[in-house]
Amino acid sequence: MKKEENIDELLQQAFSDEDAEVLKRMEDQGVFDLIASNFQGKLKWVAYYTMVVMLLISVTMVYCLVEFLNATELRDMMLWGAGMFASLIMIAMLKMWHWMQMNNNSLSREIKRLELQISILAKK
Repeated sequence: MKKEENIDELLQQAFSDEDAEVLKRMEDQGVFDLIASNFQGKLKWVAYYTMVVMLLISVTMVYCLVEFLNATELRDMMLWGAGMFASLIMIAMLKMWHWMQMNNNSLSREIKRLELQISILAKK
């Protein structure tokens, strides 16, 4: 632990005020900031598109639920239930894509932060 603390102290001493300010802006973000980061950058159109698709699939799932509850024959209940299940799986897959994008954005930010720290230390 002492080595890590010493390294952190050395890094802080090596940084100028401007460098420290840049690193402070790149600190860890909360969940809501990470979610918002999905709607920025090159893939923001995909994020908006998937949100619209998830909304449409959710409406489809609710429709299947209503029809499932109103069905009188077993065959109809199974078909509407399968529609609900398929809708749920599609929504889960799209949500997983969003979470993976948030992880990707977080990882990219950390790599950039390390690159900045290395370049600052290389100058000194």
